[in-house]
Parts: sequence; structure tokens; C-alpha cells
Amino acid sequence: MSGDTAQFGSAIQIAVFVSLTVAVALLTWWKVRSAKHDGSEKDVYLAGKGLSWFFVAGSITLTNLSTDQLVGMNGNQMMLLAWWEIAGFIGLMALAFVFVPLYYRYNCTTVTELLERRYDGRSIRTLISAIFLLGNILIYLPAALYSGGLFLQSLFGDQVPLMTFAIGLAVVAAGYTIFGGLRAVAVMDTFSGIGILALALLIVFLALAAVDFDIVTGVPAERLSMVGAADSPIPFHTLFTGMAFIQIFYWSTNQNITQKAMAAPTVQEARKGVFVAAAVRILVVPPIVVIPGVVAYKLFGDIGDAAYGRLVAEVLPVWLSGAFAAMVAAAVITTFSAVLNSTVALYSVDFHEQFIGKVANHWKLGAAMSVLATGLALLMVPVYMNAESIINLLQQLNGLSSMPILSAFIVGLLFRGVSARAAIAGVVWGIGLYALYSFKLQEANVISLHYIDFMVVTLFTSVAAALAFNRFVMGRRAEWIGLALFRGQEGPEDAGKAV
Repeated sequence: MSGDTAQFGSAIQIAVFVSLTVAVALLTWWKVRSAKHDGSEKDVYLAGKGLSWFFVAGSITLTNLSTDQLVGMNGNQMMLLAWWEIAGFIGLMALAFVFVPLYYRYNCTTVTELLERRYDGRSIRTLISAIFLLGNILIYLPAALYSGGLFLQSLFGDQVPLMTFAIGLAVVAAGYTIFGGLRAVAVMDTFSGIGILALALLIVFLALAAVDFDIVTGVPAERLSMVGAADSPIPFHTLFTGMAFIQIFYWSTNQNITQKAMAAPTVQEARKGVFVAAAVRILVVPPIVVIPGVVAYKLFGDIGDAAYGRLVAEVLPVWLSGAFAAMVAAAVITTFSAVLNSTVALYSVDFHEQFIGKVANHWKLGAAMSVLATGLALLMVPVYMNAESIINLLQQLNGLSSMPILSAFIVGLLFRGVSARAAIAGVVWGIGLYALYSFKLQEANVISLHYIDFMVVTLFTSVAAALAFNRFVMGRRAEWIGLALFRGQEGPEDAGKAV
């Protein structure tokens, strides 16, 4: 009888999962069915500049909040990881007040267009686009599939291989990108986001109830503290060093996020969406990415990235676990779709049109590139199966490109008269320096500096390298313009003027 009951429960779980997944797809189709398409880059990659603040907020939130956060952060099983989400407020405010007005003033489809306009050549745009493309294909896309597959496997049982779940998620996600573009992705993000945030908060409540609202007894103090020790994933002092710059890069200059803000009809509408996303980031996201992990530690011990899935299977009724699986799958699908859409945008706008020829219909090119990028991401999934911690691995890998890329934006926005080749020199320096630190100096214990601290070193030396190359190799003197660009006192025609 118990076997029959288990089979019946699993059938209910799967039925709820499939039903809600189909329901979200139908709601998305209903919302976008009447949209007019012309095959332009604005149509495919910026939703025809027609996203209201509601869908901007929903898309930004769900592009970031996938199983990378739910599985990875809870997998650390400590409260400290909430700082990644709390500090995101800084990056979102920078996006709203500094970068959104610039992207709209320069009529950008990709963030790299802003770089081209601020320097005297296209080469820096091509380099940064290539780095973003490699990061998406080698890091963001496979990590989303791996963490999503891991969660579904821990929820439904390991009799189904993780790669089977990853392939299923990839196929559905690619379908949204191919047939719906950013408009469908943003709408699905928002509808799914309402469900997943509500259920994630319910899981926090049920998890706390499972331990009688006592997560202190039996849990080591370092797992409850918000003040990180020197050997913790986030030492407390790093909140005042590299953390802010990491957040500014991720939320303000990362194509995967900023593309949603650029899809609103006006700066004001985009800002409203960013403000709402920031409110969700501060009020809702922190507890759902750390409390379940700590409770899982108390119930099951140190089980790493399997913590969240096992806890959900433990505290949720069967039918609700099916509902939550559907919402998590939707979060993975929307994150993957959004990153895939931005990947195709970067290739189409920054590479294909520049080096191959004008694109007559971005839907057709996007479909072909979506299939290729999805296949490459699936090939990378096994690499993440051997990672000790998803979220820590992602942050360290991001360090290779994040600060060097941010240095190019800082130099371009705060100085006039800097050569594109000088900016490239700064980026190459930063990537090389951080790679040397990560793969040689740190492993050999030559440098004990935490990787978040070293990101600051990488950023400032990259800026210095760009300015030095500009002066001593290119023979040009950079002129400090400070905040003139943000005040509207510096025009596009002034950026590349040699001094």
C-alpha cells in the first residue's frame, strides 16, 4: 500500500508540475500574441521598446533569481551569503541613476555600444562583446542548467540523470528565445516570478516551522553570523572594498541584466522597473536564499548544494512540491532564455552585422545562434558537476572578466581622449592579473588576499594600465571630465577627441 501511495503522490507531483508549466506558457502566449514584429534588432532583443515597468522589474528579478541563487546560496548553508543580494541594491541604484540615462541617450541595444561611442574606435566594443559571449556560454548558461537539473533531480529522485533534466530545460528555454524573443522572456519572467517568490517565502515559513522557529540551537555560530570571518566566503571588510564594484558591474554593465531596462519606452519607465526590482532585492530575496539552507544544516547536516532540494521535498506537501518544481523550472527557463537572448543580441549586433553583413531578419539569425549556443552550454554542464560550491565558483570565475570590463566603462565615462587600444590594454592587463592571482599566486600561497579584495586591485590597476598605455604608448593625454557626462555637459561627439 505504501508503494501505491508513493506512486500516487509522484503522479500528483508530476501532474501539477506539467500543468503549471503549461499554464505559464499559455499565459505568456496570451500576453504577447498580438505583438507586431518586424524582425529588427529592437523588436527581437528589446521587445520593440514596449516593456512597462512591471515587466522590466519582473524580468530583472527573475533573470538573476534562478537556481544559481536558490541552490547555490542555500548550499553554503550560512546566513552570510545574504550580502550578495542585499548589496545588489547598490548596483541597481547605479543602473537607475547613472547607466539607464546613458544607454537611452546613446540609443543602445547592447551595453557595448556605449563603449564604442565613448572611445575612438570599435575594437573595445568587439573585445568586450567577445568576453560577454564567452562568459555566457561557458559560465551563465551551463551553470543555470546544472543548478536547475540538480534541484529537479533532488526533488524528483536521482533515478533520472541530471543531464536529462538539463536537456529538457534547455530545449524549452531555447524555444522561448527562438519564437518569442525578449518580449516573451520578460512576460514569462514576471508571471513565474510572482509564483516562485510566493512559494519561496512559504518554504521559508515551513522550514522555520519544521524546527519550531529555532535555527540557533545546534547550528554553529559562524553559520548564523552576518559578520564574516577572514576565512569565510564574504569577510566583513570586503563589503566595503570589492563588493560594491562587483554589484555595479553585474547590475549596470552586464548585458544580461541591463537589456531589460533598455527595453522600456522611456527612461522614467525603466527607472520605475529598476526601483521595484531593488525593493524586491532588499525585502524578499535575502531570506529565501539563506534561511532554508541553515534549516537544512540543522536537519540534515552539511550537505552542500543538495540542501535546498532536499528541504523542499521534506517540508512541502506533494502537490505543492510539484507546483514549486514548476516555478523553479520556469525560473531556470527564463534565466536561460534571457541570457540566451542577450548572447544572440551580442553576436548579431556586435559581430554579424560588423564582420559578415547586415541582418535582414534577426528572428532567423537568432534561431540559428540560439541552437548553437544551447548546444555548447549543454556540453559545459558536466564541468559544474565537480564544483564544490556553485555560487562561490561563479563569483570567482566572474572575477576574470568583471573588473577588467568595469575598468573600460570607468575610463570611458570619466575621461575624454582615451584611445580604444588603451582601454583594451587595461582590460587585457586585468584579465591576466586576475588569472595569475586565481590560478598561480593564490594556490601557491604567495598572496593570501581574498578574491573580493583582489577584485579591487584588479579594477584600479586596470584603469591605471589603460591611462598609462594611452599616455606613454599612444602619446595621448587623457582629460578628466568627472561627472560632466552624467550632467549632460559632455556629448557623444566629444568622447574620442585626443588631448
